[in-house]
Amino acid sequence: MKYAATFWGTRGSIPTPGPKTARFGGNTPCVAISAGGDRLVILDAGSGIRPLGRSLLDAHPGAMTAAILLSHTHWDHIQGLPFFAPLNRKGNSVRIIGPRQGDVALETIIDRQTDATVFPIPIRALAAELTVTEITPGPFEVDGFRVDTFRLRHPGMTLAYRLTPHEGGASMAYVTDNELGPGGSYDVPADWRRQLVRFLGDVDLLVHDGMYSDTLAEARAGWGHSTPRQAVELAVESGARQLVLFHHEPDHDDAAIDRLLDDAREVAARSARALRVDAAMEGLQLNL
Repeated sequence: MKYAATFWGTRGSIPTPGPKTARFGGNTPCVAISAGGDRLVILDAGSGIRPLGRSLLDAHPGAMTAAILLSHTHWDHIQGLPFFAPLNRKGNSVRIIGPRQGDVALETIIDRQTDATVFPIPIRALAAELTVTEITPGPFEVDGFRVDTFRLRHPGMTLAYRLTPHEGGASMAYVTDNELGPGGSYDVPADWRRQLVRFLGDVDLLVHDGMYSDTLAEARAGWGHSTPRQAVELAVESGARQLVLFHHEPDHDDAAIDRLLDDAREVAARSARALRVDAAMEGLQLNL
């Protein structure tokens, strides 16, 4: 099966609009996976889901369905949900899928996001049919894809997703908010790295956290993020064919991301010349 991955939000932590971030983008995480027709899977619901929603309404004047896979529910990964335009159209169906956080159910988190104390309209008051499906680490199926999950090294329950078409075709892995360095204390097994490499084995497209420079990663050990160099090392180790650096640091302008990307490509050229390395930018579409 052929499908396309389109980046609508690439930034971490907080939206950063402005002329210095225009090229790589200022919206927070959102990637749309489309196989044509009514098959649509959305990875995370940061502020990038707002322009995606407007685009969907323009392209689909009738009823539509969408599945939103949340890696976790930190603010930057769900803040666009109330502004996702298809939720305002009767007849549409939107399914939100993701993990709970501690003893707080996913459905509770989604409802609290639009509590009257912080938001004017409850999400349940919107016109579309909304369902919330809570998952634990393990495989499931959605819209023509087998989805495998893997717990990441990030505060809270954070999942990576690997999507493989049922009909056969290229696989992609979405691994954002993940600390590959030695910092932090996480509830993962001692052989976590080996298991991650196996989870990602020979993936065609790896979208991975590349938020920090080496200096920033050292200063923020335990915050749950990686560097581009660390992402390249993981891509090489797991046999990935293409790496896209993701979840850009809000204080990094386009020029800073260019420098990190150039360095990552130099590292890749020394260890795996066949590995293609890019940095996510809004509007980038990759056909798989």
